[in-house]
Order: sequence, then structure tokens, then C-alpha cells
Amino acid sequence: MNQQNKVALITGSSRGIGRAVAIRLAEKGYDIVVNYARSKSAALEVVEEIEKLGVKAVAIKANVGKPEKIKELFAQIDEQFGRLDVLVSNAASGVQKPAMELEESHWDWTMNINSKALLFCAQEAAKLMERNGGGFIVSTSSLGSIRYLENYTTVGVSKAALEALTRYLAVELSPKNIIVNAVSGGAVDTDALKHFPNRNELLEDAKQNTPAGRMVEIEDMVNAIEFLLTDKASMIRGQTLIVDGGRSLLV
Repeated sequence: MNQQNKVALITGSSRGIGRAVAIRLAEKGYDIVVNYARSKSAALEVVEEIEKLGVKAVAIKANVGKPEKIKELFAQIDEQFGRLDVLVSNAASGVQKPAMELEESHWDWTMNINSKALLFCAQEAAKLMERNGGGFIVSTSSLGSIRYLENYTTVGVSKAALEALTRYLAVELSPKNIIVNAVSGGAVDTDALKHFPNRNELLEDAKQNTPAGRMVEIEDMVNAIEFLLTDKASMIRGQTLIVDGGRSLLV
């Protein structure tokens, strides 16, 4: 295998934004770790598509809400590639209910996958990144971290925690030359949005009220993530880049 290829792990990359990021980075010459929690067939389809681009890809199952599974995931990355240069912490889940209807299990499930995962993935990623003089960590957030969205309590709070954690990690990992940021998107029409009880209203709002005149597309998110993974962004640290076409400016 070509030892020169950089390696990128994208959590939750069997579909949606994660899948698109994995393919974009493969096009840039990265070897790719496709992480998934449930759909092995979808993950293997992504691997197949990436391998057609002439780089290596592996699919590794791991529920990143569980730190022991994160350790197993990174052990496999070390074994198969011996390095890691990029972590895109993208896997997300959540229970869509009003705050008054939430149960402890809903809270724990969402916080574990959306925010705890970033901490423990970053810890393991940093160990591998240090070997090659540094790396990049970017996580995906959403406007619910700073705005009220209906039924979005658990996810919004977990994304707010993710953005705060991004700031702490950015400072602590900077001496290791590991650059940490987040990208927050407006409503993007992905599979994840299908779980929203008020999906149609969100999409209609985005279409009608985004100053840019159109909704945010998956590609817009991928472009921002890709930028933050380059040396051009090396002085951007601990920030959450909002990609919403200006929607959040209209309150």
C-alpha cells in the first residue's frame, strides 16, 4: 500500500453529508475509513464508490456513542493504516420531542452520540495524528445549537455541547498541531431530516426565508468542511462556521 496517502475517518459516512464528505476527500487522494452504525450494505456501497477513485477504503461498524466501541474503531484504523490525518465527527442521532416529553434515555442516547463521541474520538484521533505531526478535526453541528427549533431539545443541546467542546479541544490540541473546528448547517434535505415531525415546515421555511435565495445543499456543507481541512484554514481554530445562506440572521 502507498504509505504516502493521508487517511481520513468520517463517522456516520454511509449516507448523507458524511457520505458526501468521504467521497470528496477520496477525490482529493485520502484513504478513507467509512464508519457506520447500522447499514453495512450502504457503507460497502460507499467503499466501492471510493475504491473506483483509486484510493483505499474500509468500512468499520462502531456505535460512537459508546467509548469502548470508539477504542475498537481506532485500534482497527491503526492496524489497517497506521496513521490518521483527518477526523470528521459527523455521526448524529436524536429523539425529536418537546422538552416536557423527554425521558432520561432520550437525553443520554442523543448526548452520547452527538457530543460525548466527539470527545472520545478526538482523544483517540490525537494519538494517531501526533505521529505524523498533526491533523484536522471537524465536526458537524446545526442551528438548533443557538436557536430554538421545534422538537429539537435533545439535539440542540447536544450540538451546543459539541460546539463548546470544539473550543476546548482547539486550545488543548493546538500544541500538537491539531486544528479543531465545527461546521453548522441550516436545514439540509437529508435522510436525517425525514425523522422530523415538522420536516415540511422546516424545508418550506428554508426555501422561503433564506437570504441566499435557496436552501443549503449537502455540497455547501462539504465545501465548508473541505476548506477547514486545508492549510488555508490553519489560523481558524475552535470556531463554528455557519453555513445557512443567511437564514439565522433573520430573527
